[in-house]
Amino acid sequence: MPDETASQPPADYADALNGFDHGWATAMGIHFVRASADEVVAELEIGPNHLQPYGIVHGGVYSGLIETLASVGAGVAALPRGQSVVGLENHTSFVRAARGGVVRATAVPLTRGRTTQVWEVAVRDAEGRILATGRVRLLCVAAGTDLAGVPAPGAPR
Repeated sequence: MPDETASQPPADYADALNGFDHGWATAMGIHFVRASADEVVAELEIGPNHLQPYGIVHGGVYSGLIETLASVGAGVAALPRGQSVVGLENHTSFVRAARGGVVRATAVPLTRGRTTQVWEVAVRDAEGRILATGRVRLLCVAAGTDLAGVPAPGAPR
């Protein structure tokens, strides 16, 4: 008899993420569509606060969006082990300029190790054209490990 649990979809944390203030991502207006250990998808409606002086989307918006999605996916993957994640490296390539509209970013894992993870992200416009791509390497840290002088979420110290 086949294992029925193998056919169940992975847990989706998108609604939970959209339901609370999580700093930069909330301030930027990021809306999560799907968020699991296998894929994270989010949308962002470009507004005046996302533009640089030439009227195109600021590169930092793409870099931040890419790191946010990679961090969410890596965090969901590390959660069952009682770990948190922090970014070690973010390489973002800007491919095409955009001035507005809704962008959609999709993150997928390249590797989900016990100590590090690497996620790849593509940001596309409404027509499906690539605007930016990125690869983020993240460190998995044990609960209670100091991060900038404060213990990471998880078990008490």
